[in-house]
Amino acid sequence: MAGPLSSGLQFAVVSFLSFSLALALSSFLKSDPDTALIGAMWAMISAIIVTQDTRSATIATAWIRIAGSLIGAVFAAAYLSFLPFSAIGMGVLIGITVIACQLLTVPGYVRLAALTAGIVMVISVLNPAVPPVVNAATRFFEVIIGSTVAVCIAWAWQYLVPVAEKGG
Repeated sequence: MAGPLSSGLQFAVVSFLSFSLALALSSFLKSDPDTALIGAMWAMISAIIVTQDTRSATIATAWIRIAGSLIGAVFAAAYLSFLPFSAIGMGVLIGITVIACQLLTVPGYVRLAALTAGIVMVISVLNPAVPPVVNAATRFFEVIIGSTVAVCIAWAWQYLVPVAEKGG
């Protein structure tokens, strides 16, 4: 395991790069400034969630993050394509998303699928002009940005800060 200074620096780099990259891409795509900041924050949250003590654990967590987020984004887009946002509806949808993950025998995806479904639903309320499928796809793309940054930094970190890593 890396020391506290190395870990702190790695999280700082991952946070800065994922946030900055997502914000730059949002600007390029002419996104609403408020939702662009939320999207950049979502990419940063993804990068922080994915960053683990080892490169191999970071890669494994990235796959769970991406798959779970895809499930949540699809469920939220489907819901919002037919029904308006409501707190009760969001709660029910998150419950259904959790049940679906359990039935698909991917219980490790439950939290991330539920979290993504909730985020997509709330951001749809903040920016109702964006179609639900576009919103869900954008949130999923931000997860990919954050996860990719975390994996790339974990890969580079092994050369920048050599630490014996088992299984990686």
